[in-house]
Amino acid sequence: MSQHNAPFITVGLPVHNGMPYLPETMESLLAQTYSEFEILAIDDGSTDSSLEYLRSVRDPRLRVISQENRGITGALNRMLAEVKSPWLARHDADDVAYPPRLARTVEHIQAHPDAGMFYSLAEYYPIGSFGRFRSTRGTPEQIRELVLSGYLPAICHPTVTLNVAKVVGIGGYRFNLHVEDVDLWWRMALRHDIRLIPEVLVGFRQNVQSVSSKNLATQAVNYLYIQYLLLSQLRGVQPLGCDEVRSILMSMHDSGRFEFKTHMRAFNMELGKGNKVKALYRAARAFAASPSAFLRRTLDEFGRERMVHGGEPMAMFVKYEKELWPAARVEDSSELEIAGMAS
Repeated sequence: MSQHNAPFITVGLPVHNGMPYLPETMESLLAQTYSEFEILAIDDGSTDSSLEYLRSVRDPRLRVISQENRGITGALNRMLAEVKSPWLARHDADDVAYPPRLARTVEHIQAHPDAGMFYSLAEYYPIGSFGRFRSTRGTPEQIRELVLSGYLPAICHPTVTLNVAKVVGIGGYRFNLHVEDVDLWWRMALRHDIRLIPEVLVGFRQNVQSVSSKNLATQAVNYLYIQYLLLSQLRGVQPLGCDEVRSILMSMHDSGRFEFKTHMRAFNMELGKGNKVKALYRAARAFAASPSAFLRRTLDEFGRERMVHGGEPMAMFVKYEKELWPAARVEDSSELEIAGMAS
């Protein structure tokens, strides 16, 4: 496809060992009610039959690039470098795009062309799973205020559509920490509008082979590192590297909430397989691990006007302030304490 015939929007599909779900994913994309788009699939060193399958798809809208394995961040930045359209709709190789996803996205882009990013709601998939992905719901101004208060937006990455130039302008994706998406959200919110499309447009699959499932433990600590980077930015203080503060962040990590999240993920996987007894067992384990987290998750599911967010209270960071920001002036400490009290 030549540059002057480039589509308005491209679906960006990073693939690493995407079988057996990849064909269902591809079928859902090719069945969109909006048809003027390209699919840019980056095969990131798959060792299964993913690349063979992609090359077997006979549709002129699909463009396949194969590379040695660089990890998800490397695949996403390659996508940003190769995309020919101004808008990039992210999608994962095991998720399902509902038929109007791109049509509704294009409508919202046309209504708000200066936005930096759009995202929609997502429900857990396949049919039989329970609930929706915990997503922040608010205006661009509310999302920006959330970030300015030191917290992180909760956004399902495969629902996101990015303004390519604006993402590149803020540095693209960073870090191979399996939280490259959350790191992008806060940087985008501080510079450009993030807009919610308040519809369920994606079926989000939880499976044991996904990047998130394989890296839950390290991902939880790395998430705190991203919040630490945000707080450092808000304070105007140089942050330390992740390895330098990892032990501190591990001590801040709530093991009960982590165990709750692990069991809730397993609960939905069992439901999706139709294993109701095993699912109830996992739900009971989740409640036992953290009754408060279980209650919050229930309120987020049924009280959908709540402002969902990610991150720990500021007081947790204040407790370890001297270790986290050793080069900061002593008088700067009041800023973080005030932010913590305000939130």
